[in-house]
Amino acid sequence: MLTISAFQYVPPFAQGVVRDLRVRWALEEAGLLYETRLIGPADQQSPDYLALQPFGQVPMMQDGELTLFESGAIVLHIAQRSGALFPREEAGRARAATWMFAALNTVEVPIQQLAAIDLFFADEEWARLRRAGAVEEVHLRLKQLAAWLGEREYLDGAFSAGDLMMTTVLRILRHTTMVDDYPTLKAYQLRCEARPAFQKALRDQMAAFDKT
Repeated sequence: MLTISAFQYVPPFAQGVVRDLRVRWALEEAGLLYETRLIGPADQQSPDYLALQPFGQVPMMQDGELTLFESGAIVLHIAQRSGALFPREEAGRARAATWMFAALNTVEVPIQQLAAIDLFFADEEWARLRRAGAVEEVHLRLKQLAAWLGEREYLDGAFSAGDLMMTTVLRILRHTTMVDDYPTLKAYQLRCEARPAFQKALRDQMAAFDKT
């Protein structure tokens, strides 16, 4: 059976957005059973875990003799073996992968920078000076994404791993109302989050935190 790693506990502001959620969601969409290995701070520095995840982060996934880390790589691996997350035709699969990378490389980078300013460095003078520019950069990406989405239900045809990844990136902004400024994006995010596979993945991630 597949095994993924997840944190035993994170602060409330991070609960529901830790990146193992992406992998859980992909596995639920694909209908693949998995086990969860919960780790704490000591595990992150242990030789045993670092042999599987060189940076001590989550998620890590073991699939038989194959061990993967980085949420994007893991979701790509799951999508490649599942018709639920990638189209059948080669061109569609390539476009879905393109949206996965766009989510991680083009959209998440400015969003994560803003989240770091707001959630970790809000009292720092440099953060106060930088925030306006960071907000502007996020709005640019959101505006561009909304323009592409237009009246589409999903980014490119049917729901794919690209939509899964993009939705989890948009969720990082939940401490703001920025996505609300773009009704098309807000409706898109809610549509993706309404999927039963997402709801199951979120419940399972939150269940671990409820035990601590």
